[in-house]
Amino acid sequence: MIMEGAYYSGQYLNRLERLGYAQAEIDNKLESTFEEMFYGPEGVRLCHFAGPDMMYIEDTGNHDVRTEGMSYAMMFCVQMNRQKEFDCLWRWVVTHMYLTEGENAGYFAWSCHTDGSKNSDGPAPDGEEFFAMSLFFAANRWGSGEGVLDYASWARRILHTCVHKGEEAGSGFPMWNPENHLIKFVPNCEFTDPSYHLPHFYELFALWSDECDRPFWHAAAAASRQYLRKACHARTGLSAEYAEYDGRPHRGDQPDRHDWFFSDAYRTLGNIALDAQWFGDKDGWAQETAAHIQQFFEEKEHGQTNGIYLIDGTPVEGNALHPVGLLATIAQGSLILDDACADEWLRRFFSTPLRSGPRRYYDNCLYLFALLALSGHYRIWFPQEATV
Repeated sequence: MIMEGAYYSGQYLNRLERLGYAQAEIDNKLESTFEEMFYGPEGVRLCHFAGPDMMYIEDTGNHDVRTEGMSYAMMFCVQMNRQKEFDCLWRWVVTHMYLTEGENAGYFAWSCHTDGSKNSDGPAPDGEEFFAMSLFFAANRWGSGEGVLDYASWARRILHTCVHKGEEAGSGFPMWNPENHLIKFVPNCEFTDPSYHLPHFYELFALWSDECDRPFWHAAAAASRQYLRKACHARTGLSAEYAEYDGRPHRGDQPDRHDWFFSDAYRTLGNIALDAQWFGDKDGWAQETAAHIQQFFEEKEHGQTNGIYLIDGTPVEGNALHPVGLLATIAQGSLILDDACADEWLRRFFSTPLRSGPRRYYDNCLYLFALLALSGHYRIWFPQEATV
């Protein structure tokens, strides 16, 4: 089935409503999920205020603050029209995570203590790409302000650094390989993480970044789409946490291996589905890959999401750390599928509550992303839609 893409049609499928859920029920679940994650009771919420105008999202399993979670939370806020929370999050990021010296100046420290002190002087590229995209959407939806709230200028600054860092000797490393246009796992290494590949973001960066960098982002979008075809197993659809530039799983050093379908890799299907919804699926590869993953977990695992696997589906000893997050991303594949298996994953997802306990952070972030997408609320915000 050829999909046109919301970028061209302006239409965002509400897959949950199509399945038969009432709009009021969907809206209530979306609002209550956000409220519980941001303002729920202690032990449930992820968000904490740090003074009157700053807030942070805690990784409750590691008791730190990560660019991953902060950038995710900013995307939640711009999609749900929560500018106050967006600004509070972004102020915390700039105040505590922005690096102003050393080879990583211009990037953001990927992990900080909850008091704002840095755990690392290095970045993680998935944070930078989500920061830039959420900032562009904020500028387009609400209008840019001044200083730290000049959203569009900050987005362009981030992307300029990601592309051009390292052009002067001793100035660090870019986040994308300048020759193959693929995002790196971290700037000073030469392998990647399939779940970092967001071609649907890069298409928009090619519209709104510095004009000199727009050809780069066009090339990055094409390169990432081709790369994902290499990284996702042809039969199962599964990808590894880390992978080489040719798509082969990157094992890493024992015992810290990452050549399997584990926590990071869950995000890959959600990204593929969102790219297809926004920009289309001209040859059906995205839909085929989503169907392979759903069928693998339906037929081989009977709907369970507790295992660890090599990308060919071979079980690995141990249990998934984030079974709710995995369920959510498998269900997000139903955004581009319309069959009985896809419907069953939607029902499982909609009847599953947010996770509680110390590991809830990652699971519940993936849960809210899936809920936004499946309800038709994970949207491209264009400049002409600005309301301020």
